[in-house]
Amino acid sequence: MNDDGQIASLIAALDHPDKPTIRAAVDALIALAPVSTDLQKLLHQRLTEDGHKNYWPVAYILGHLCPPSRECIGRLIDALDHREPDIRWAIALLLTRIAKSESAVVALLIELNDTGTANQRRMAIYCLRDLALDDPDSLAALVKSLRDLDPTVRVAGVTSLKSRADVAAATREALLQTYLNDEDLRVRNAAAVTLASFGSPAEEFVQALSAASKSSNAQAKKAAEAALKLLQK
Repeated sequence: MNDDGQIASLIAALDHPDKPTIRAAVDALIALAPVSTDLQKLLHQRLTEDGHKNYWPVAYILGHLCPPSRECIGRLIDALDHREPDIRWAIALLLTRIAKSESAVVALLIELNDTGTANQRRMAIYCLRDLALDDPDSLAALVKSLRDLDPTVRVAGVTSLKSRADVAAATREALLQTYLNDEDLRVRNAAAVTLASFGSPAEEFVQALSAASKSSNAQAKKAAEAALKLLQK
């Protein structure tokens, strides 16, 4: 498909209210954009001009080009706050892929820990997790997320720390305090399993798990029992 009218229709469909229509246009344009500099120019124009309903589909298309422009990355970062979870995850997967070859994107994801919305902070943490990093800056971002005001961000931080091989005593202590003191049960339960996965538990942690395994709260009991089983392995 390379007719100008058909291309225009596909680009116009990116503002369509129906998600399947948007996705079909996105898929078609992703296939066409790498071989057409004219189409790339049209998409970049569409990305930066005012008055459109959706910008994330254009950024998603251009994000498949190598390397993506700064404007494209900015729109993708914005889209981590999209109201639709499936769109947030699609954008996060793309940003993770881009970040593997563009270190500046990793820095932007870390920066979101301070500047982003709750959705952006949470999705950025999951991106950092999936990048399987071992640097101190990304680790610090994960640890910092344990103190986030939003419990879903704290859960993301807790579960993402499970995949790190560079967790030291200070991080374990932070996780222990999260398990003992966090006000949200989801966060505490996640912390129990993550901390247990590291082995070599502190006595205070074992005692807290033992007490929680007798809890009348089914979720707290289940998490404590799962953590205790991990420690027994």
